[in-house]
Amino acid sequence: MGHALNNTIQDLLIRWKRMSGCEALWMPGTDHAGIATQNVVEKQLAKEGTSRHKLGREEFIKRVWEWKQQYHGTITGQLKKLGSSLDWDRERFTMDAGLSKAVRKVFVALYNEGLIYRGKYIINWCPRCRTALSDEEAEHQDAAGKLYYFKYPLKDGGGALSVATTRPETMLGDTAVAVNPKDERYAHLIGTSLILPIAEREIPVVADEFVSREFGTGAVKVTPAHDPNDFLMGQRHEMTPIVVMDESATMCGPIPQKYIGTDRFVARTMVVEDMQKAGLLEKTEEHQHAVGHCYRCDTVVEPYYSDQWFVKMKPLARKALQAALDNEITFHPDRWRKTYIEWMENIRDWCISRQIWWGHRIPVWYCDACNEITVAEIDPATCAQCGSSKLRRDADVLDTWFSSWLWPFSTMDWPDTGKTFDKFYPTDALVTAPEILFFWVARMLMAGLHFTGRLPFTDVVLHGTVRDKTGRKMSKSLGNSIDPLEIINVSGADALRFSIIMITAQGSDVFLGKDTFDIGRNFGNKFWNASRFLLSNITDAVAFEKLPDAARRKPEDRWILSRLNRTIDKVEQAFAAYRLNEACHVLYDFTWHEFCDWFIEMKKTDMYQTEDEQRRLDALNMCSYVLAYILKLLHPIMPYITEEIWSHLRAKVAYPAVIDNEYIMRARYPQPDTELIDEEIDRRFGLLQEVITSLRTIRAENNVPPEKKGTALIVPRGQEEQQWLASQTGLINIFARLSATTVDPNASKPSFAGQGIVKGNTIYLQLQGLIDRDAETNRLSKEVARMRKLVASSEKKLNNPNFEQKAPADVVEKARQKHNGLAENLEKLEKSLAALQG
Repeated sequence: MGHALNNTIQDLLIRWKRMSGCEALWMPGTDHAGIATQNVVEKQLAKEGTSRHKLGREEFIKRVWEWKQQYHGTITGQLKKLGSSLDWDRERFTMDAGLSKAVRKVFVALYNEGLIYRGKYIINWCPRCRTALSDEEAEHQDAAGKLYYFKYPLKDGGGALSVATTRPETMLGDTAVAVNPKDERYAHLIGTSLILPIAEREIPVVADEFVSREFGTGAVKVTPAHDPNDFLMGQRHEMTPIVVMDESATMCGPIPQKYIGTDRFVARTMVVEDMQKAGLLEKTEEHQHAVGHCYRCDTVVEPYYSDQWFVKMKPLARKALQAALDNEITFHPDRWRKTYIEWMENIRDWCISRQIWWGHRIPVWYCDACNEITVAEIDPATCAQCGSSKLRRDADVLDTWFSSWLWPFSTMDWPDTGKTFDKFYPTDALVTAPEILFFWVARMLMAGLHFTGRLPFTDVVLHGTVRDKTGRKMSKSLGNSIDPLEIINVSGADALRFSIIMITAQGSDVFLGKDTFDIGRNFGNKFWNASRFLLSNITDAVAFEKLPDAARRKPEDRWILSRLNRTIDKVEQAFAAYRLNEACHVLYDFTWHEFCDWFIEMKKTDMYQTEDEQRRLDALNMCSYVLAYILKLLHPIMPYITEEIWSHLRAKVAYPAVIDNEYIMRARYPQPDTELIDEEIDRRFGLLQEVITSLRTIRAENNVPPEKKGTALIVPRGQEEQQWLASQTGLINIFARLSATTVDPNASKPSFAGQGIVKGNTIYLQLQGLIDRDAETNRLSKEVARMRKLVASSEKKLNNPNFEQKAPADVVEKARQKHNGLAENLEKLEKSLAALQG
């Protein structure tokens, strides 16, 4: 559903820009998802009783390509069902030849610039996927753990130094204990030696300002091979890292034999037990801390000391950071600008090598004859240094993001510049989720500036995360995900698109249930039925060149034209600011309420009468005009229903100025005509609608049967209101189901009538003959008595201290809301009863 949201937003924007006259490019494509895809295929192989190692690299990669071909069609099929109007002839894949060429060129260029290097370093390692992960791929999750306090004996036998750790198994690789040089408690121990328990090795006590005096005992174990901070500390003190875990997180290395071959978590239990037996476990505390997990398989990540390839990011980040500081990049919403800047200011080198087979293989060759390293865009046949053919290619592949960060220009045939690149680069907008702001967005900005000298895009639109109605992130593992195809099959793609955009405020998370899509379905049904009604009243094809002359336009015509152009203006502004849900709300209100509920009802009399053909044609002209504009406005959000209605409208109405293309997706997007915006008519119709609503409310509150027509009396506030409302009594009678309406500033209140006040105008609905006064008084009296009991019971419940103190907060809040609703209903009933009795 997150992909459905993301692609709906993109499609909305591209359709809007296309209809606005832009030659808009939305290029489809997929990345190869190295770790995730390899995991899926390996699981398939395991079910077949084999593995990638048994198949060999070449055959395994062939199997992955087969899997890609099979499921690629599923992805594109889903996008097409959603209505995504992509340029399918330009579809790209990160492993295709053109993008692979760009990847090699960039790697070689950065290597030659000294921005790519290989070295031993502490990296995030997934023991399940058996590969390195970047910092962003090691997602930290809060977890309940334990803090173990161990005693390390002093070598001279004069006591012990207590240290605290959350990972006891790594103590077997300790090379020192560190304390803060300003910590007076341990100043006398700096430079002395300890005996590392279990391993029985001698290790020093060192001073380092990194150590927090507040954490644990203020003394920390130093394990350079298995902790990133300890690795840096080890470098400062020239310590040699001791590796005690292998790639599968199994214990190994120069440690006691009993630990070798055990899993890291089993070893943790063994170490604690052995320390307790030796009397060196001081205490254990519950400890909440953040633990890194593999973003693909959720395995706990292990800091691992190994040879990896890195990109130096600080030199690349400078221009991309400055672009944000200079507001050359706009984030929607703006709060992400600060997050981006903070991350760029503290950027770390990017580990780009992955120990898997699926992906772009690193273009590095090692000569077994002379140890020369060759980095090249084209596979070398011999060593450039010694001429030997004994070349061995690096086995690792590049991080998937290393190809994805080049997407904006590599997909346009870069490094070869040509028609596509020259015409469409740089692009304008990127729509994505905040969780890949650093994975992808920041890196694309850096790559674009470094290799093309231009920002790849200037608007970054970040939408929220899709959650269920309880606030949990939607996922298959939780069983709370909603399949977009299921919604499309039941309610249609338009219902899904409209609903999800309407409830998605810019940058905010989205809370979905299956009933959420009733919003779009009901709206689509309402609009479809209204359109079908209008078209059914066009029995013979008609042709219009322009709107009815101003002299022939009725007040309701002027009003709907004014409201239409206000709507066009608001939608245009909302789209331009990427406040797409606001555009949806504006279109919903105008289409459902002003057009369907009010205007069409107003024009029915004109369409049904047979005395004046011009009057009927003017009504059809106005309705066709407004309908065509609504279709255009709605099309980027609801492409299917609008294209369908458009085809039927074109078949019956020739209106070149408005119905300007065979397909609506190629029609011109509306622009507001300010001359048609009429403040005065808007204000007057606002009053008229409130008067009608007041009369409808009086009918409902007094239980007037729908089939009975009454009479109304309006005592206007002034002469202007008198003239306006008197001219509209025909519409008042239709909408309020009345036989007659009198507007008289000097009239007195009728003896038996319901009353309302609208902006200083007093409204009366004569109830004589509409209801039985005594029967209605009796009914209301009983209803008031019943409602008073409910209110009293609800009030008693809320005033009970035990309920407020013991019940969950949401239950108390619901009870309070229910009480307020009951009290409001009681107040209305009492007023109605008083009016009848008066």
